Amino acid sequence: MAYQEVFKRVEMKYVLPPDRMSAVREAMEGRMALDRYGLSEIRNLYCDTPSWILARRSIEKPVYKEKVRVRSYGPASGEDTVFLELKKKYDGIVYKRRMALPCTEAMDWIAGGHAPDMHSQIKDELEYTIGRYGNLRPMMYLAYRREAYASTDGDGFRLTLDTDITARLDGMDLSGPPSGTRLLPEGYTLMELKIKGAIPMWLVDAMSASGIHKESFSKYGNAYKALVMGHPYIPRTEEA
Repeated sequence: MAYQEVFKRVEMKYVLPPDRMSAVREAMEGRMALDRYGLSEIRNLYCDTPSWILARRSIEKPVYKEKVRVRSYGPASGEDTVFLELKKKYDGIVYKRRMALPCTEAMDWIAGGHAPDMHSQIKDELEYTIGRYGNLRPMMYLAYRREAYASTDGDGFRLTLDTDITARLDGMDLSGPPSGTRLLPEGYTLMELKIKGAIPMWLVDAMSASGIHKESFSKYGNAYKALVMGHPYIPRTEEA
């Protein structure tokens, strides 16, 4: 049976210039440690229709939206393991289902081939979503370097730091080197908080002291606006 995972959480995002990132790292010392994912190079193929219906819905900020993607942690091809993911967001809560599959099997499924021969709710949800759109295909390659941390006190709080976020509309292949258009200025970091309860007060205090504010930032949505619409993202700290 294919490996499967389910996530339910609140995700909060912050775009940080180097000086504010330094303040966060200082506050994290002794409180956060690299988790089981640690340091990774994440590569994604975002699947969409030729009319970009999923990307367009994402930037409209509806109550409900969903994304379908194939994700790998480093280069992947052939029998290498990748994750086929369905990510939903409803009323601020993120629900993610994913299955670990051989790369060729995942890509064949997205292209209209057969779903895995197994019975599970996750497989059924993925199969229903892929079938409902009918013409999903890899439309965007999006990659970044990630540091993944977990709280040392066991409260389930997680924090990720993404840098070198790049995207492109060609070369829909997870095996080659990551390349494309940079979404954030050099030195900027996208910090994501993965919350099941509340943000720890030590981090609330650090962000308040450094003037760090929550921001709506979808990697896929902003890449779509930059590469398809011609409207690159400008951080608040660089706005005129």
